[in-house]
Amino acid sequence: MHKLMLTLFLLTSLSAAAQNVETKETTTKETKEKPKLEDKSTKTTHSVVIGGQRISYTATAGTMVIRDEEGKQKANVFYISYIRDGVSDLSKRPVTFSFNGGPGSSSVWLHLGLLGPRRVIMGDKGETLPPPYKVADNEYSILPQSDLVFIDPVLTGYSRPASGEDPKQFLGLKEDTELVGEFIRLYTTRNQRWASPKFIIGESYGTTRAASLADYLQERHGMYLNGIMLISSILNFQTARFETGNDLPYVLFLPTYTATAWYHKRLAPELQRDLASTLKEAEAFALGPYTLALMKGSELGEAESAKIASGLARLTGLSEEYVKRTNLRVEIGRFVKELLRDRRVTVGRLDSRFEGVDRDAAGERYEFDPSYAAIQGPYTGSLLGYVRSELNYENDLPYEILTDRVRPWSYRDFENRYVNVAENLRQAMAQNPDLKVFVGNGYYDLATPYFATHYTFNHLGFDSNYQQRVTMKHYEAGHMMYVHIPSLAKLRDDLVAFMAGSVR
Repeated sequence: MHKLMLTLFLLTSLSAAAQNVETKETTTKETKEKPKLEDKSTKTTHSVVIGGQRISYTATAGTMVIRDEEGKQKANVFYISYIRDGVSDLSKRPVTFSFNGGPGSSSVWLHLGLLGPRRVIMGDKGETLPPPYKVADNEYSILPQSDLVFIDPVLTGYSRPASGEDPKQFLGLKEDTELVGEFIRLYTTRNQRWASPKFIIGESYGTTRAASLADYLQERHGMYLNGIMLISSILNFQTARFETGNDLPYVLFLPTYTATAWYHKRLAPELQRDLASTLKEAEAFALGPYTLALMKGSELGEAESAKIASGLARLTGLSEEYVKRTNLRVEIGRFVKELLRDRRVTVGRLDSRFEGVDRDAAGERYEFDPSYAAIQGPYTGSLLGYVRSELNYENDLPYEILTDRVRPWSYRDFENRYVNVAENLRQAMAQNPDLKVFVGNGYYDLATPYFATHYTFNHLGFDSNYQQRVTMKHYEAGHMMYVHIPSLAKLRDDLVAFMAGSVR
């Protein structure tokens, strides 16, 4: 009897133990699968000399959890902020929210290239120096004028969806606008910055986001901005889509082709004397004879076609025969390969000052963009070293500098038509008559050509008030014009002047 009871006791104990182990394993497994996100950040103090003045500031690197109104975790957004120390009245201290584009780009470019108190060390032209790469004090930072917050949208940088959340809910124009808008609202609220003058600055697709955000922040949260700063702008995608039936890009890219040919000394002597006057000639030809010729299509006569081909060849540095074979329509991918083909060299898309060498010099398109190759390594290595060594922030996830993980990107509100957020910007300006816009353009930018930006803003609205509130500036560099030191200095001064004129 005692043996029977002992046996039953042992079996029961073993069964309970097994259940406990199973429960523990299940709990551990669930914990691993669904970890709870937390706001985590590190704060460090620093100082930098800008314009002969020492600026003390606090840097914060960390993540902010974005939740829905029911408290459900949706995403973890990584950010880095720089707040000037010793400011007693925040209502007089501007705060600027910054991001880059892609879609799929982190905020590293504007952060370590233009705005932040530290910047990547590169050559004066923007050329890569030998690794390892380093950062130095940025004497061109706008930190004296504004606190800075750099935002990495979901799947860029260290930002990720919460466990179990479908990434697709963040991957689109509307979705991205709402997520970044929620981050800005939450940051502004938690850090008591509603009374501060507020700016946003975006680059490339970041300008698309910025225009959409300005409208969204006003409509959804009643947040009225003082200014929007657009670096290498694209608001109307029709201006940059080389597709059958859309002749607009051929017209709008032409002046940048001319600038590129001028830089590489491929134009006739009379056109090589002065870039500004040469670009005026290219712009006049583009809006006049060239536009009329493309509009005629097959009705264009042989003599007139030959005249246009001659004009295009003169302004692009390409041969007349090549221009004729393209039906007077030189697409960007062909131009960057053809211009210096006789030297077996290609030119960059982001910055056409840069040159690359392909394996196949007879190909139709380049194998890589030499201007992106020049910045990818320095900015990646510098950011990863800087965040850990100087900001004391640790994260073992890959820092996504520029990723394809965000694709496909949704433009569902613009299905069956070109994306155009210029109207969002116009609406924001209409409802906020004090909202001002700064636009910075690089003459050698073949990703978002300056003449395409002119076209967009010339069609922003037919009330002259809109144009009067837009400041348009140009620089002798490319998409990231700040990699060129003289352009960086000029851009910084232009931004400072714009911000001062946007705050009463």
